Amino acid sequence: MVESRPIELETLRQAIGATRAGSGASAEVTDLAFDDTRVVSGSLFFCVSGLAADGHGFAAAAVERGAAALVVERPLPLPVPQLVVPDARAAMAPAANVFFGEPTRELEVAAVTGTNGKTTTAFLLFALLAAAGRRPGLLGTIECRVGGERRAVSHTTPEAIELQRTFREMLDAGDRSCAMEASSHASALRRLDAVRFACLVFTNLTRDHLDFHGTMDGYYQAKRRLFVEPGPDGRRPPAAVGVDGPHGRRLAAELARLDVPLLTFGLAADAAVRPEGLELTAAGASFSAAGVRVTTRLRGRFNVANVLGAIAAGRLLGLDDGAIVRGVEHVTGVPGRFEAIDEGQPFTLLVDYAHTPDALRNVLGAARELAGRRLLCVFGCGGDRDRGKRPLMGAAAAELADHVIVTSDNPRSEAPLAIIAEVVAGAAGAGATVEIEPDRRGAIRRAVALAGDGDVVVIAGKGHERGQTFADRTVPFSDVEEAADALRRLAAGTPA
Repeated sequence: MVESRPIELETLRQAIGATRAGSGASAEVTDLAFDDTRVVSGSLFFCVSGLAADGHGFAAAAVERGAAALVVERPLPLPVPQLVVPDARAAMAPAANVFFGEPTRELEVAAVTGTNGKTTTAFLLFALLAAAGRRPGLLGTIECRVGGERRAVSHTTPEAIELQRTFREMLDAGDRSCAMEASSHASALRRLDAVRFACLVFTNLTRDHLDFHGTMDGYYQAKRRLFVEPGPDGRRPPAAVGVDGPHGRRLAAELARLDVPLLTFGLAADAAVRPEGLELTAAGASFSAAGVRVTTRLRGRFNVANVLGAIAAGRLLGLDDGAIVRGVEHVTGVPGRFEAIDEGQPFTLLVDYAHTPDALRNVLGAARELAGRRLLCVFGCGGDRDRGKRPLMGAAAAELADHVIVTSDNPRSEAPLAIIAEVVAGAAGAGATVEIEPDRRGAIRRAVALAGDGDVVVIAGKGHERGQTFADRTVPFSDVEEAADALRRLAAGTPA
């Protein structure tokens, strides 16, 4: 935990450019909060207007709990000083940056953004920084590491207050750098506004999150703003940009016109950091790039692109050859990312987080290279999210796999069978056998029962996740654990 560092309200007012309202003398602020249940005595409470609720409605409760002042978009009839701003959410980042002592002035932050590959690339960057002796922290989808301590996470990129608090905790715990994932939601919601990036990596951009961004261009613009808008130090950060897709090429061209320090990477022949002498095997890959020969135990062509992104970022950060080689070799796998589950069975079983059409195609394409015989795929699509990608994922699975079992993912408030029907509609006409099993545990056991010698089974969509979310509850569920259990049952001859 960060030790309390009281700061005058006026200092924070100047940081966010607010006007004063309300009553009471200038306050001393001891903490920041946007959730009224986390207010402590002396907190500055931000009345954030969200998708489901307006934070102004919780201001009175925050004051009752001890809030010393409020950040509001309209003055409220409450007896505490109030800072009036056009956007309370946008005010959180600059306020948190100042309150926590501008931690990214000292902490070297290397961030990864993109649709696919963020987590793996961030793990690789963490390993490269560690190999270089830069004592990194880690912040992403799977876990947060502060001073070597592992912590659970709730968002890929936390809200601005918690993000800056974590940066300060990293510094206090002895970290001197940080590898992190930067989500498009975090960009659009201004969580990253006050971060000084030492380097940014753009992996790729394919269909996802259109329920939030609306269009592919809106999605692209959320990513783009991290690279083109100057940070709090007035500069644009060096950028490593994957150019195997049209959005990466577009971004690289824009950054080149802005004279941003830039390294392109990818499998494309014109990428600055590209693989030469590439050898793909069932155990990983070996290739040369940016003047170094590396060997990775991450399998699949798509993981070659992730390693290239980490190498490009390493070069921009000034890492030496030895650190790059050692860092790449250190990462033997990432939880829920093309993760092999082995209980001695005569076929390969892989669990992956792929939950977009492009990611599913990449994973199934890589799995096909491993398959001696058939490729089986178990997957579903989440409820209350972009419906347009459901038939696209159905088509991808049916085109690339031999046998597809469509099941539930996180149905949330939607009927699982209705989601499945939209997925199956996209699979029509392809060569694969397609069956439906709404129960995810049953679908995994069915795939394991069907698999034979030399087959490959891919369970896609949830990866590292440890719960399944329905309309009224989240129940414990792990694809990794369920797959291992199904394999043990198979070995013991226990009926599914």
